Amino acid sequence: MTELCFRFATLADVPRLRALVESAYRGASAKRGWTHEADLLDGDRTSDDELASLIADPDKRVLLAEDAIGALAGSVNATNLGNGRAYMGMLCVDPELQSDGLGRALIAAIEAVAVREFAASVMEMTVVDARPELIAYYERRGYVRTPEVRPFPLPIAVPFAMAVLERAIG
Repeated sequence: MTELCFRFATLADVPRLRALVESAYRGASAKRGWTHEADLLDGDRTSDDELASLIADPDKRVLLAEDAIGALAGSVNATNLGNGRAYMGMLCVDPELQSDGLGRALIAAIEAVAVREFAASVMEMTVVDARPELIAYYERRGYVRTPEVRPFPLPIAVPFAMAVLERAIG
């Protein structure tokens, strides 16, 4: 893995953050990596408004990973759920850089942020249950699948749901 700098996103980052998220989750570019949803879903993964809201919310942190020249390599966010719990979401790595340890580094960095900024001791996340290889990836990082399953968060008919995983942090 090349040397990276981690920092919190600002509103000025929204356009390039959105480009990264879309390239990592949807369309032909996403298929260059292995963590995409391109075979399951079409359309946009996020919007400028959603990303701006994430960045502006005091109970959320959006972490960016940039290389030495400032190119965006990955991102992840955390939400303070209260009572010592945080939620990790929208982990994405540039498809050209996947399988190089950046996802692991982003997870560790956002867990540290959740501990430091939200006093979290448990991190939870959701993963599309139609992606057992992705669930296995998080299990290798110490996450445990809970019995809880949540509905898919968009109002569209899909044959899958969201598996809930969690792990103790801090």
